[in-house]
Amino acid sequence: MNFRPALIFASAICASAVSAQDGKSINDLRDALVALAPRTVDPREAELLSVTAHTISRQLAREYGVTGDPAIHNYLINIGVKKRGICADYTRDIGARLKEFRFKTLVLHWGAAYAKESDENNALVVTAPNQPFLDGIVLDGWRRSGELFWCPVKNDPEYEAGRRGLLGHLGGHLHTGITAWKEDLQETALLQPEPTPTPKSQPKRDPLKWDPENPYRGLGFREVEAEGEGKYVIAEQPVRKA
Repeated sequence: MNFRPALIFASAICASAVSAQDGKSINDLRDALVALAPRTVDPREAELLSVTAHTISRQLAREYGVTGDPAIHNYLINIGVKKRGICADYTRDIGARLKEFRFKTLVLHWGAAYAKESDENNALVVTAPNQPFLDGIVLDGWRRSGELFWCPVKNDPEYEAGRRGLLGHLGGHLHTGITAWKEDLQETALLQPEPTPTPKSQPKRDPLKWDPENPYRGLGFREVEAEGEGKYVIAEQPVRKA
């Protein structure tokens, strides 16, 4: 049986299902990414990033075995029932996939809210080149259990300074207007594609100098044995490109 057509067909069905669920969000995120810097951001890169982030986020939720509230899933991880699926897992895995595209007009950052506290959250933040972290867009796969959440960093109502995640969901505090998101520079560095290696220049080599006492120094040898009798002619042929 030829599995390749089946694999392609299954992938097409999966992509169609994601598009049906997230079509509007995919288009809106694409437009928001372009709006970060309309003269700089390539719409094709924005489209690719948006589709991939939405698709991978839902795929990861299935792989992690997420079936309900993300906080409950975190608890199941803490007691050993589940292995992966905390916010950092989503951020790292989505980021690793996006990193492969080596975007030229979009930059990936690692964002952390309430770092090292019990209600810490991690998410990707995307900016245009040379744009401040706080002007970027949050991409959070964990918050909605695989349904990609996104919004401008400064407009994230659930993660504001003085307004903690749980209480924020319940409307416990008024909006402060000050984002709790901060960049983790060490993790951001890991999201950047490795630089393309440049061809190394070879040092200039001087021709071998004639040494009458060692005439064969530095030269290679090849032995050829001829069978039968007759005259043999050595003809030198020029090197030709294939």
